[in-house]
Amino acid sequence: MNKKTLHKISYGLYIISSIKEGKLNGQIANTVFQITSEPPTMAISINKENLTHEYIRESKLLTVSILDQSAPMTLIGKFGFKTGREIDKFIDTKYKLSNNGVPIIEEAVMGFLEGEVIQEVDMGSHTIFIARVTDADITKDVEPMNYAYYHQVKNGKAPKTAPTYIEEDVKKSINIDKYTCSVCGYVYDPEKGDEAGGIKPGVAFEELPEAWLCPICGVGKSEFVKE
Repeated sequence: MNKKTLHKISYGLYIISSIKEGKLNGQIANTVFQITSEPPTMAISINKENLTHEYIRESKLLTVSILDQSAPMTLIGKFGFKTGREIDKFIDTKYKLSNNGVPIIEEAVMGFLEGEVIQEVDMGSHTIFIARVTDADITKDVEPMNYAYYHQVKNGKAPKTAPTYIEEDVKKSINIDKYTCSVCGYVYDPEKGDEAGGIKPGVAFEELPEAWLCPICGVGKSEFVKE
């Protein structure tokens, strides 16, 4: 079976947020879809290992912030490859609180949905939360980021806890050494460099400054492995 066929299913890219005992947390997710129109309901798939899963189960509240195509990889990396058990993702993130007190991201977002969980479906590694939509709005008239854009234009990877994660074969380069981040899967390609980080094309990994960090998840060079 060619599992890469699953990548042809259309997905968006969202930040799912929730609250527990006054604490905020959020994560990247791509599996959000509408179920009914009246009353409006939606479904969100969240890995059971994620802290956001714990928050949603406790509060029964969540928001979906719909990322647009301008979303920087640093924002996606913070919410997609770092855990709220170790950092507060909202300290330097622009957000507002929904009517239910759940954060809505306000940077690189074109709209949001707020929901109250009315049912849970156990799917083994994930839980599908079915929520009644209590509020929604379009905040910018721009194109939302879909998963194809994230992969093909942003060169993004899926975290291992994502429902769409598929382990990829690592191919060795004959002429140029590429290095892969062991945390998020970002590949440093000397032919492309790291434009956002001020690294021009042609700079070998070994020549990168010691202070250089992965543009997606922010770890140092020591977390990279040679392909």
